[in-house]
Order: sequence, then structure tokens, then C-alpha cells
Amino acid sequence: MSFKKQDIYKALETITASGEGKSLVENKNVTNVVVFGDEVIVDITISNPTLQAKKKVEVEVMKAIHQHVDQKIDVKVNVKSAPKPKQEDPNLIRGKEIPNIQNIIAIASGKGGVGKSTITANTAITLAKMGFKVGVLDADVYGPSMHLMFDVERERPLSVNVDGRSKMKPIENYGVKLLSLGFFTNPDQAVIWRGPMASKALNQLIFDADWGELDFLLIDLPPGTGDVHLSIVQAVPINGAVVVSTPQNIALADAKKGVAMFQQDSIKVPVLGIIENMAYFTPEELPDNKYYIFGKDGAKHLAEDIQTKFLGEIPLVQSIREAGDVGHPVALQENTPLEKAFGDITKEMVSELLKRNANLPPTEVVRITTMSGCSPVKK
Repeated sequence: MSFKKQDIYKALETITASGEGKSLVENKNVTNVVVFGDEVIVDITISNPTLQAKKKVEVEVMKAIHQHVDQKIDVKVNVKSAPKPKQEDPNLIRGKEIPNIQNIIAIASGKGGVGKSTITANTAITLAKMGFKVGVLDADVYGPSMHLMFDVERERPLSVNVDGRSKMKPIENYGVKLLSLGFFTNPDQAVIWRGPMASKALNQLIFDADWGELDFLLIDLPPGTGDVHLSIVQAVPINGAVVVSTPQNIALADAKKGVAMFQQDSIKVPVLGIIENMAYFTPEELPDNKYYIFGKDGAKHLAEDIQTKFLGEIPLVQSIREAGDVGHPVALQENTPLEKAFGDITKEMVSELLKRNANLPPTEVVRITTMSGCSPVKK
């Protein structure tokens, strides 16, 4: 008696996989064939877990090998049922992707007044200076400020035709595309909207806009943890979140809640890290002096406690406030300590994003093709 493994495979090609219209070999149900002299061991994996289906396949395999190869072969068949594909959690909140936008990062804070919008504006400009295509969505419905920080408060988005549809064209300045509710509201009028109305307005800014090709879309969220945050998470698949806090205990307590919100089982947005704003005060006349008026290393210790990356610190400097007020953020400066500070935290943020993307499923991975100015390089 003389036969080869290939003869066994040819025999198995005569067996049709149940419900597939293909042979067991073609359908990749045959996972392994081992030949020892006149003994053959065949491993089969099928989708039907019932004992009857397994027995049927076992009999068919033995019959095919005896009929097409040799009746004297001692055949052993191991039939296993394929594991069920992992079903996505029905409670998981996940938004649909936006074409041509590679990375969506939410900038959040547990409480107001910690400089979240200032961090967002300067981070966006830093990314643009690094060579990325950047957009900013001002999602702070009740207190939009991005149009002021980018010195475009008098601008109004134009309507453009894209594939037969009318869309908003974001305002662009300093190499950053921007949309904000501040463009559509009277600066002297309070926005008094209930949650559903605010959510609808944000969806229009996201999906009815011609963002074009973007490497990064930064979303400046309102303070706290509420309806707008859930609406954003439901609307778009956020790749990561950055939480901004000051060093003081009251701000840290709220920042911890902000991190916890993104880590909820129903949200599962990776927290890229924490930024400590107003970390210390440095007078202009004493640039080497540091006064920790809000406490020291509070956000750094919080990041260690909750096992989140500490992305860096930004000092409390008068020129940061002045630059933001006149619509010319300090990240636009060249070769200054403040430009370097924002450059450092931005590089840390992108580095953490690369690590997160490497661990996401292929359907959710976002690839960065340019890494100008960043330490890790994705090959």
C-alpha cells in the first residue's frame, strides 16, 4: 500500500461542505492531514456544532478516503466546530466613519476654566506646523471660542457643491480648517438649546461640512460629562481622547470623572493622556522662576494613579492669554519656550495615538503616513 498526503487531499475534494457548495478543501474546513504508514489522521473544522453534523462529516471523510485511495487505510477523523465570531457589544456606542478624515481626537476637561480650548487651538496649529492636514470642530455649543482664537469671528462658512450636495466649507486660518457654532450665532445672544437641538446642530457641522482630506480632526468638547459628549461619541468614531486639567485638587477630581466617562464599557474611547495646564506661574521679568500657585504635579500624579500617559505641562504665562485674546495663538511663535512646550505635548499625543492604533482591530485602525517631528515612526 503506497499513497501520499496529496492523494488524501484529492479524496477530500470530492466531499461537499454542508451549505457551502464547495469542497471541504476549497472551503478550508480541512485544517490538517497527517500520514503515518497506513494510518491517516484528518482534522476537520465545521461551522455546525451539532453531534449529528460532526458524525456525518466523519463518515463521509472515511468513505471518501477508502473509496478513492485505499480501503485498508486506518482513518481517524477529528471534527471540531468553529468558534462563533465575536459579536459586537450591542450596548457599545460607536459612530460611523467620516470619509477622508484619518484621526478624530476629542479634547475634554472635567470642569470649565482649565484652558481646554487654548490647548486645542495651540495643538491644532502645532500639528499643522508639523506638516499634517488639520481641522478643528468647536463642539462647545454653549460657549464657542475657537472662532475668536483663530481670529476669524467675522467670517462665515460658504456653501459649496460636493457630488450634487450642498455642504459648508470650513473657515481656514493658520493652516487649520475650522467650524464653530460661533459662526452662526449672535455674539451678544445666549444659546438656549435643549440637548437634542444641540446634537442636531453638531451633526450638521460634522457631516454637512466639506472637510476634505484631514490627518487630524480635533473636537473641542464642552466642560463636564453630558449629552453633547455622548452625541459626539455616537456620531463619529473617536480614535482617542485627551483630558486637560489644572494641578489643583478640585480640577483633578473632575478630570478623573472625564477619564472615567471615556473608559465606560459602552463608550471605550482610548484616553491618550492628560495635559496639565497652568502648571506653574512664571513672571515675564523672572523667566527662570516657577511659582506653583495651583499646586504641583497634580495631573502627573493623577495620570500615574489611573495608569494614563502624562502628556506634559503648560505654564501659566500672561502671553498665552494675550495671544489667545487677539486670535494669534502662541504656537505660531518660532523658537520660544512656549512653542516648544506645545510641540512636546503634541508629539507625545501623536506617539500615544500610534500605540493605540497599533492595538485596534484592522477595521478601526487609522494609519498616519507622515510623522514629521515625532519620535516614533510608523513603518
